[in-house]
Amino acid sequence: MSTACEIIPLSSPPDACIQLPGSKSITNRALLLAALCDQQVTIINALHSEDTQVMQESLRLLGFVVEQKDPETLTVLGAGGKIPASQADLWIANAGTAARFLTAMVALGEGTYRLDGTERMRQRPIQPLLDGLNALGADAVSELGTGCPPVIVRARGLTGGSVSVRGDISSQFLSALMMVAPCAQQPVTIQIEGELVSTPFVQMTLRMMRQFGVDVQWEKERTRIVVPAPQRYHLTGDATYTVEPDATAASYFFAAAAITSGRVCVRGLHKDCLQGDIRFVEILQQMGCSVRWLPDATEVAAAHTLHGVDVNMSDISDTFITLAVVAPFADSPTRIRGVEHARYQESNRVSAVATELRRLGIDVEEHIDGLTIYPGNPKPGTVQTYNDHRIAMAFSIIGLRVPGIVIAEPECVQKTFPGFFEKLQELRGDVR
Repeated sequence: MSTACEIIPLSSPPDACIQLPGSKSITNRALLLAALCDQQVTIINALHSEDTQVMQESLRLLGFVVEQKDPETLTVLGAGGKIPASQADLWIANAGTAARFLTAMVALGEGTYRLDGTERMRQRPIQPLLDGLNALGADAVSELGTGCPPVIVRARGLTGGSVSVRGDISSQFLSALMMVAPCAQQPVTIQIEGELVSTPFVQMTLRMMRQFGVDVQWEKERTRIVVPAPQRYHLTGDATYTVEPDATAASYFFAAAAITSGRVCVRGLHKDCLQGDIRFVEILQQMGCSVRWLPDATEVAAAHTLHGVDVNMSDISDTFITLAVVAPFADSPTRIRGVEHARYQESNRVSAVATELRRLGIDVEEHIDGLTIYPGNPKPGTVQTYNDHRIAMAFSIIGLRVPGIVIAEPECVQKTFPGFFEKLQELRGDVR
C-alpha cells in the first residue's frame, strides 16, 4: 500500500450486509486461554493481523505448538498451565493486549523472560500489572525503571493470594491477572481500586474464562474478583472455539451508514455478543439512527437528521474516535466524556483526534477526559494517523461523504484489520 490513500466518496447511499474479521480482543484471549488448556484447541474465525501475529509468535517462542491451518483457523496445543520454555525474549511491537497478557502468562513459568516493543510501547504503562503479579509471588520489573516496557520477569510460578489493582488506566491489567489466576497454587482475590475503565472487556474475560471451563466470581458490587485455584482450563465437546466478528471494526461501517444516508448490516454480531463495543449502535440510535437487532446480525440505518449527544464512553472507548467522526454531521454539539485513558494507547488519541478534526476545519474543544465537537462541514485534507489504526479507519469514513480526504500511512490498519480498505469497497454496491 502507498504512503497515502485518498478515500473516494460514495456515489450513492450504501445498502450492504457485510461479514467482518474476528475480534482482536477475543482472538488474543482465546490464544492465551488455549495455551493454558490441558488439550489441543482449535480456534475458528481468528483474526489474522499484526497484533494477533505478535501473540502467536510469542507463544511459539515460549514453546507452545501453534499451527495456522488457514488464515482464520488456528490450533494450539495447551500445556496445562505450564510454560514450556524456561527463557524467551519476546517482541511485542505496540500490541497492548499481547504485552499485558504475556507478561502475566510468563509469570507461570520457571525461568527468565523479557518483553520489549516499539518506542510507543515503551511509553505505555504496565507498572500496575507488575505490582499485581509481584503481590501474587512473581518477580517482575520494568527494566528501565519507567513503569513501562521493557519488562523482565524472573518466574517461579504464582503463589496466589490477594492483590489490589488500579482500574483507571487499562482494564487489560485486570484481565491479565484474571486469566492466569486459575493456574496459581492458591486462590486469588483481586480488589479493584478506583473507577474501572472499559468494564465490558473485563466482562468478556470473565465470560471467556467460564467458556474455557474455570470458575471465577465478580463480587462486592463488582469491586472484587475471586478465582479459586488451582484449576485447569478445559474446553468441552470438540475443543473448538469460534471468535465473534470484531464489534469495534463494525463501528466504522455503522458510522458510514449514519453519515451517508445509508443502511449497513454486519453479520454475526448480535445484542448479547461478548463485546461491549456493540453498544456503539445505541449511541447512533440516540443520534436518531434506526437499529435492528436480528438473530445473527445487527443493522443500522441513517437518520433523516443526526443529533448531537452527550455520552460517557469510558466502557467503550475504542469507539470514541468513530463517534468523533460522525459528530460534525450532527445538528448540535457532541460531548464525549470518560476517555482520558485513551491518551495512553497507540497514540494520545484524545489530542490526536482533536488535531485532525481541526485540520479538516471542524471546531473542537479538548478536555482532560474527552472532546466537545461542533457541527460543521469537513473540508478536504490529509489526515495524520500517528501510526494508530483506529484513527486511520475512523477518519476514512469521513471520506465516504467528503471529497479530498487523504489518509497518511494507511498501512497502520494492518495492526488489527489488514483488509479494511478492501472491505470499505463493499459499501459501493448492493452486496446483499
